[in-house]
Amino acid sequence: MRVHGYRSPDQALPFTPSNGVKVSSPGWKKQDLMQEMSKTLQSVSSNILKRFVDTAYRFSEQPSLNEGNFRPVSEIGEEVLLNNLSGEVPEDFPEGIYIRNGPNPLHPTQTIADSLFGSASYLYYEGHGMLHAVYFNKNSLGEWKISYRNKEKNEVAFLPSADGEPYASLVAFFINILRFGKAVKDSANTNIFEHGGRAFAVSESHLPYEIDINNLNTIGPYSINGAWTQPFTSHPKKVHGSGDLVIMGTNIEKPHYVLGVISSDGERLLHKVDLKFEEGKFIHDIGVTMRFIENDMNGKSRIGVMPRFGDAESIIWFDIENHCSYHLFNCFEDGNEVIVRGCRLLGSIIPSGRHRVDKSKWYGRAFLQPDKDSEDFNPSLDGILFSRPYEWRLNLESGETNEGYITSEEVAMDFPVINEKFIGIRHKYGYAQVADSLATSKTGLFKFNMIAKLNFDMPDKENKQFISVEYHVLKEKQFCSGVQFVAKESGVDEDDGWVVTYVHDERTNISQVYIIDAKRFSEEPVATITLPQRVPYGFHGNFFYK
Repeated sequence: MRVHGYRSPDQALPFTPSNGVKVSSPGWKKQDLMQEMSKTLQSVSSNILKRFVDTAYRFSEQPSLNEGNFRPVSEIGEEVLLNNLSGEVPEDFPEGIYIRNGPNPLHPTQTIADSLFGSASYLYYEGHGMLHAVYFNKNSLGEWKISYRNKEKNEVAFLPSADGEPYASLVAFFINILRFGKAVKDSANTNIFEHGGRAFAVSESHLPYEIDINNLNTIGPYSINGAWTQPFTSHPKKVHGSGDLVIMGTNIEKPHYVLGVISSDGERLLHKVDLKFEEGKFIHDIGVTMRFIENDMNGKSRIGVMPRFGDAESIIWFDIENHCSYHLFNCFEDGNEVIVRGCRLLGSIIPSGRHRVDKSKWYGRAFLQPDKDSEDFNPSLDGILFSRPYEWRLNLESGETNEGYITSEEVAMDFPVINEKFIGIRHKYGYAQVADSLATSKTGLFKFNMIAKLNFDMPDKENKQFISVEYHVLKEKQFCSGVQFVAKESGVDEDDGWVVTYVHDERTNISQVYIIDAKRFSEEPVATITLPQRVPYGFHGNFFYK
């Protein structure tokens, strides 16, 4: 629906039903006729609403969502063999698929909607999901055959609603529900995970969509055979040992928070419990230990620890310093304590009345390292989106919390990952994407120009209160996304393996996949694989072992 202006009020709304009601033949049953009439009425209603939207709304673009490597790309079509390699893919690198999810707006020039109800716009986080996959296979001679394909989750264009004036957002929600049966689209753009030998693309506002990993086609929504009707977290966690999957669903309607445990084969919902939250909360990540799970509430910040098969009454709540965290490295038990490691922000990237604010000034202060000695320092604004690794130690006996930052205040990082064999148990290493805070502050869209390897067991040489961090530095104007650790199948140490990432060079407009030896982390990649077209910046990656 490409619209370049309003229709003047004195113009009549053209309407000609595209489908009339068919006259029934004598052999028709009443039920058949009623079904046909229902379809026709739905078609008429859809046409009226579409023409209302075309008449009442004027659409325009947000330049930041349609420029540089945030600009969407087209599906490439068939699988493409990749022959432009620098270095060598290690012989013991596992066969499998390195895949990354991210937003790819279908209509990038229509991300702002103005009407008599006000103005509303899309957020970057709402773009239609597109999967980018690199396939690592060996032929009968043991030679690498590497290929690439991408696929977008196509869906009709909903009215922008998330970031807008109150009436504009409310009306957009209402119109979307009338047209499509839901207020916001199922973007499936945030993460992709494996469970029970199947792959799923997900965003937390809806059910996951099962993906045929061989061609990236969408199979359909995953409801655990009808047992789960809630939204679904973007970061489910697989339990060490059992292989069960811990999930959650958050909703603005009751029940606000539901916890679930899925069997290791993905076929049964073993546990489902309403944790009886009094109001809806946006909760993006969840952590598991060998026995417990934890969840993080924003507002008055608390962390809750509960048995995996517990209920609302079994939660032990810990009051912690107010903050906003989206991503966790890991959680594990250490004696009487539960250790939670994540990346901590002081504010939310989800807008709250920012339509009344000059966004460029807001971004220019929120994403940069705060200068607390500055005369105009504002603790509610400066550095609130400067994300740093953080550790909470929750004592189950005393109820006390010991918490604090664990890396330098000069470096912002997020999108943490670990060797997934260590989920829920004590781990030594973590990896994260390091933000180019200056580049990010110009648009409010994250750019990451380094990758960090954190050694939680080794103190920093200069400041013993922090841990040791090693960096893999990208070249100027190169930025990464979808960082993932790939474990060596015969590995002994926790860091036996590689870090893989999608890297885009803004000088050449070329995208590549880097394979970095985790034990020689700061050195050049052991292999760089050039992709046949640009891969826009995106969110989370994963590696599916063959």
